[in-house]
Amino acid sequence: MAMIDIEYRYSAEPEDPENIRRGSIEEMSEYLKKLVREMQLADISSKFTAVEHAGPNMVCINGRSIPEILEGLDIKMLEVEDSCDHGKAGLIRFDRPTLDWKKDAIEDIPDVLVKNAVSKTYADIIKSRMV
Repeated sequence: MAMIDIEYRYSAEPEDPENIRRGSIEEMSEYLKKLVREMQLADISSKFTAVEHAGPNMVCINGRSIPEILEGLDIKMLEVEDSCDHGKAGLIRFDRPTLDWKKDAIEDIPDVLVKNAVSKTYADIIKSRMV
């Protein structure tokens, strides 16, 4: 088993694809494959599988759903002075707030939340190995 095992469980194309971040099963799968490739390039044992199943679409990391992993975490965005933009002015964007997502469509989950869930899972693995 890979250290980080990401599984995308899907049953149907997402509803309202124009108003979510990843509007199709294929887009979500490609996003997760890219994330796993990034981890593998960083020498983190990881794998991705996409599985058709009955029920709502969901992403699981090591058998736990992302909302379950994120439950209880206090996700904070970097303050301007903590960012690494080296004094450059930030871009003005007119899209939704970063942490805003339609919880009934896992395909709409922000990248920062997926990466926080992966980080939490990885930290829990490392912590359990140290004990």
